Amino acid sequence: MSTIVALATALGRSAIGVVRLSGPESVAIAGALIGQQNFSPQAGRVMLKGIKDPETGGVIDQVLLGYFKGPHSFTGEDVVELSCHGSPVVLRQIIDLALGLNARLAGPGEFTLRALANGKINLSQAEGIRDLIDAKTMAAARNAVRQLHGELSQWLKPTKEILLSTIVTLESAVEFVEDDLPEVRMKELGQELQDVIQRLGQLASTFRSGVLLRNGLRVAIIGRPNVGKSSLFNRLLKADRAIVTEFPGTTRDSLTESIAIEGMPILLTDTAGVHEAKDAVERIGIERTRRAMADADLLLLVLDGATELLPEDVQMLADVSGRRHVVAINKVDLVGFDSRFAESIESCAPIEVSAITGHGVDRLWAAILEPFGTIDSEEATVLISDARHYDQVCRAKTELEAACSLLEQGASEELVLVGLHNALRFLGEITGETTPEEVLSRIFATFCIGK
Repeated sequence: MSTIVALATALGRSAIGVVRLSGPESVAIAGALIGQQNFSPQAGRVMLKGIKDPETGGVIDQVLLGYFKGPHSFTGEDVVELSCHGSPVVLRQIIDLALGLNARLAGPGEFTLRALANGKINLSQAEGIRDLIDAKTMAAARNAVRQLHGELSQWLKPTKEILLSTIVTLESAVEFVEDDLPEVRMKELGQELQDVIQRLGQLASTFRSGVLLRNGLRVAIIGRPNVGKSSLFNRLLKADRAIVTEFPGTTRDSLTESIAIEGMPILLTDTAGVHEAKDAVERIGIERTRRAMADADLLLLVLDGATELLPEDVQMLADVSGRRHVVAINKVDLVGFDSRFAESIESCAPIEVSAITGHGVDRLWAAILEPFGTIDSEEATVLISDARHYDQVCRAKTELEAACSLLEQGASEELVLVGLHNALRFLGEITGETTPEEVLSRIFATFCIGK
């Protein structure tokens, strides 16, 4: 097994940069870097050392050197971490020196992959590490930490044990054909499988909330020009992010910002007003608005309550009717605002707001979140947020439903066992026991280098 090296902290200038080594030659390479032969550091201790230039003997940097002896380390191998000053030039030089001492540059997620290979974590925990790094809100981070601590693995454990027990029972019936299982026992097995199917269905039902928690809710603010979309965008963000003027058509391109509301990450997009384009730039902006509408989980249609309902408004109301949407009637603060405006809109209950004063904004946020429910990551049991996990759970559930149906029909044990073995294999792919090598490669390609 080769020794790998990588920068474990973000690229760029910073106060501290951590260079990580893992593998059988980690200590020897660290000793060469500090110019100390037969280096024998004490595990679990941090020491101040100078990294030496092999050509001049001068000190490149003063670092804190920590040693973690395998198997009591993250990767299960000997690990050395060098906490250096965060100069990109210095960090690059230290890594280059390590590469010249028989280390090789780590690939994406290779430290975590070695932890998986050495039995320190399972695959779902490894993915929890990635999700924790990518978390956009504290709620998403808490959910990732729970997965990192093995909650999904623990939840699946009794399910897999029931499947194993059922498989052993049916395999024994096949092996000893003279001892047919009594009808009462077959019914018990069928009920146990139905309970497993129900559990897997409950787990699969959390995916919608989980993916919103992980990726965020995409909301596109749409409407014709000069209805106050950008002003409302700034009000919702509580920041002057979009340019606002009294001239129609100020916004000619889409602008996206993120905000966390009640633990859910929201990706809010301000779009160009939809109207009859007068030039090529406006046509491009409107086309981007259409794309943002297509990608959004929810459309926030803004209307101008200080004017009459125009044909463009009517058309946009028709456009959003088949989609999840909220209608906001803006400019309630103006003298010309008509409170009867909302009565002409039959598709939903519009919300009267003022982008200038903030009137109705809390009600608007509640309406945006209401179709998706609230996500309490502290009270929830297990929440799956990974499409791969969801796919494997659904496949296992489908196989068990087919096996249960065959069992009820009195089919042979061999036929029932096919579905049970498949279901067990699909659940094993979540935690890595039965995951093919090419799938592992795709998963760890999504990790950052140095983790």
